Amino acid sequence: MPQTRFTKEFQDEAVRLALTSGRSRRAIAADLGVGLSTLRHWLDRRREREIDDPPEERQEDMAVELKRLRRENEILRQEREILKKANGFFRQGGKSMKFQFIDVAKESFPVTRLCQTLGVSQSGYFAWRSRPASPRQREDLVLLAHIRSAFTLSHETYGSPRMTRELQDEGLTVGRRTARLMRENGLKARQKRRFKRTTDSHHAFPIAPNLLEQDFSAERPNQKWAADISYLWTNEGWLSLAVILDLFARRVVGWAVSDSLHTELALEALRKALAIRRPGEGLTHHADRGSQYCSTAYQAELRKHGIRISMSGTGNCFDNAVVETFFKTLKSELVWRTVFQTRAEAKKAIGRYIDGFYNPVRRHSTLDYVSPVQFERLAG
Repeated sequence: MPQTRFTKEFQDEAVRLALTSGRSRRAIAADLGVGLSTLRHWLDRRREREIDDPPEERQEDMAVELKRLRRENEILRQEREILKKANGFFRQGGKSMKFQFIDVAKESFPVTRLCQTLGVSQSGYFAWRSRPASPRQREDLVLLAHIRSAFTLSHETYGSPRMTRELQDEGLTVGRRTARLMRENGLKARQKRRFKRTTDSHHAFPIAPNLLEQDFSAERPNQKWAADISYLWTNEGWLSLAVILDLFARRVVGWAVSDSLHTELALEALRKALAIRRPGEGLTHHADRGSQYCSTAYQAELRKHGIRISMSGTGNCFDNAVVETFFKTLKSELVWRTVFQTRAEAKKAIGRYIDGFYNPVRRHSTLDYVSPVQFERLAG
């Protein structure tokens, strides 16, 4: 086959494949439809040219090739990001869903690249965009506005079940559309992470039996309380947080903070809870075996008010799972998304979260998606 039939660009590409693909020259020649001797001749001529070319020309060729590779890498990166973001839309199927995704993503990627990656034409996208919105699309836009507002008010913590209940209580008719619209618009509740906690159980104080035995249900307020201590980081150092929850409505009835783990911290939270709730007979107080809760002063305070004392088993965090869950919620919805400069700043933020959001507003799945305050009010 005469060499004159092949353009210079074709010959250069054949040489590049032979040098960089890792395949045999015979296989490359067969793929390209040229003779093996022809490919060898092109390679030999390339070597001669590299020897004869002055360094400046070779550097210019390398710069052009580097620019081309960077452009290809950017295209591949964009296509990968487009496909990743479009995953939720692909599950719905149909060109309309792809056009909707392009309309959302066009601020981040060129429309040309979006259409090429998703396998649709630009003319089809612009024709779809020029059509008037259907009644269902207009309803989705209105519903999405409500979803975005509620998502912001929830501190970006509500998933689709809580969001559905929130919108229903506002008088909106919603269903599976809530989950779809949240997924398509990237409204995803922050995920909980594991966190480290400390319990000083190496002490000589007496240990009380486990009266709850992981039964966290309660028929009325002030029947079962659960207490625990965790901590969070500030730029001034660690801040310890002690809380007491009423298991009837999962409500925080007492909390206190300190720069150290000591008995007085737990006592402060307990005394706040006693002052606010003034419990009668029949209250059971459950905590872990930490020295703060096993101390003589803490147990004396409980006995003075006729409160039954219950403690978790050795090293079993599930025995106090409700408070553990509260700490995980607090950390995922507040602590892990905030950088506290001072302990005072962190204390104010915790107060706003507990007294301004968690107790009166935040919907709990275990309470049929109402807040602790609402649950107690409905229970009468």
